[in-house]
Amino acid sequence: MSLKEYAKKRNLKKSGEPIGKIKKTKVLKGKLSEENRRLSRFVVHEHHASHLHWDLRLEMQGVLKSWAVPKQPPEAKGIKRLAMQVEDHPLAYARFHGVIPEGNYGAGKVVIWDNGKYSLIEKTPTKIVFELSGKKLKGRYCLIKTSYGGRKNGWLFMKI
Repeated sequence: MSLKEYAKKRNLKKSGEPIGKIKKTKVLKGKLSEENRRLSRFVVHEHHASHLHWDLRLEMQGVLKSWAVPKQPPEAKGIKRLAMQVEDHPLAYARFHGVIPEGNYGAGKVVIWDNGKYSLIEKTPTKIVFELSGKKLKGRYCLIKTSYGGRKNGWLFMKI
């Protein structure tokens, strides 16, 4: 994991976005026992860029693993959303909000739509199950890898 892609896409001095470092953490995989589940941060940004979308960010492996979700995240079971995995973001991005100036990557207003803690339940290369405890998003959610549109970074995001 690296924040190189994050930094390469941005002029951090002009955009106002946080510069970050990776916080070393233990990698957890597979189904996790109750004692191995730990609470980590999550944030969902409402991002008014060239196209309105939501950015789901889960604290994992010292960074915020991130997915762009074109429609509002599901608050009820039975709703599936496409989620395109994007570059990792620094942990400091969990508190970021404001306006990224025109001419910068991701230009537009960034608002914290929801945030809180989450517990990782299961993680494999094609499936991530987690419990969210946010203000809007509460309960068990799942990200499932898909090859939608022939893209390698496509996932389905749903409440289960």
